[in-house]
Amino acid sequence: MPSGMKLTYYSDTDSLYVEFTERPSVESTEIAAGVVVDFDGQGRVVGIDIDNARNKVDLDRVVVSAVPGFIEVA
Repeated sequence: MPSGMKLTYYSDTDSLYVEFTERPSVESTEIAAGVVVDFDGQGRVVGIDIDNARNKVDLDRVVVSAVPGFIEVA
């Protein structure tokens, strides 16, 4: 079964990784200071890494809306 999208916050480094798929990343592009998009070999986005996440996004609340799949809390 595919893993689906996953949000992981690393408190020790204050980074947030949004994983869209488990496909391996072969290229990364920094699109803004501390925001890196990872791509697979076919140019598809596989993830987004956000450094200093607490200064860039609101991590106090995550809202999932109209997602057609199963939602799992880890």
